[in-house]
Amino acid sequence: MQPRNMSMSGVVDLAAVKAANDAKAKAEQARAESARQGGGGAVAPASLVIDVDEAGFETDVLQRSTEVPVVIDFWAEWCEPCKQLGPLLERLAAEYNGRFVLAKVDVDANQMLMQQFGIQGIPAVFAVVAGQALPLFQGAAPESQIRETLDQLIQVGEERFGLTGIVVDPEAGTDGEESVPAEVPAGPYDAQLETAAQALDANDFDGAIRAYRSVLADEPINTEAKLGLAQAELLGRVAGMDPQQVRKEAAENPAAPAAQMAAADLDLVGGHVEDAFGRLVETVRRNFGDDRDAVRVRLLELFEVIGPDDPRVTAARTALARVLF
Repeated sequence: MQPRNMSMSGVVDLAAVKAANDAKAKAEQARAESARQGGGGAVAPASLVIDVDEAGFETDVLQRSTEVPVVIDFWAEWCEPCKQLGPLLERLAAEYNGRFVLAKVDVDANQMLMQQFGIQGIPAVFAVVAGQALPLFQGAAPESQIRETLDQLIQVGEERFGLTGIVVDPEAGTDGEESVPAEVPAGPYDAQLETAAQALDANDFDGAIRAYRSVLADEPINTEAKLGLAQAELLGRVAGMDPQQVRKEAAENPAAPAAQMAAADLDLVGGHVEDAFGRLVETVRRNFGDDRDAVRVRLLELFEVIGPDDPRVTAARTALARVLF
């Protein structure tokens, strides 16, 4: 079951946006359910630790950092502290189970990357979140300090960029055979999701929001409910808007968070996705404190409507990271 196509009088239908995400939402739900049951569809544990070189850096690190924080371990064979730190980081990558990915870079074979990151000594550990590099620590730090640093990194990824990590299947890749995703059984929340979808069809946005939130209270990772809630909240916000007045206020107040967030909602509902994202990234840049945080949160909510794998979301996450850092 999927959320219904949504439309309301005077507002452009979001069906085109939703249709691009329906298959992905179903696949993600299948992957999560399959992983809970020990089935296929999730990434193998071996994918949590990867060797990276200059040629694959953009794909293996930069692009991957738009869905999960990537921790980079700069090391060399001759470095004795590296031989202590490396296994510890690999063990923590397995323990954190998809909350971050560990990328190992041999500095002897990748001098250009070493120079680009300004590495003066090894071991050196950096992170890349939404395309932005962050220095973490240098040297073989105590495990307690490393854990604290990783916890802070994961929190930043979740709160600022909505990065919730990747699902890991402990059985994936162990038999040498290609995994076949298991069929997703009827879920325990299908009745509530059906109720929410019917409410959306009737333009009862408050009812839909309550139903989706009820599901997420019990199962925060439910992809269908997260997508439906983001859509219902968006449609609820624009339902009573006067588009001309909203546009006028946004033009007259280019730094005002409320005016720009309202205009961005209209942009997205009208299919102008890049305009909506760009408007909010610029508003984040212009503001500070609580105002900045409110706009950032709204932008993350709009990312949920479009879907994290959409290239426009990836580009906007990178732009947001540049502004925040």
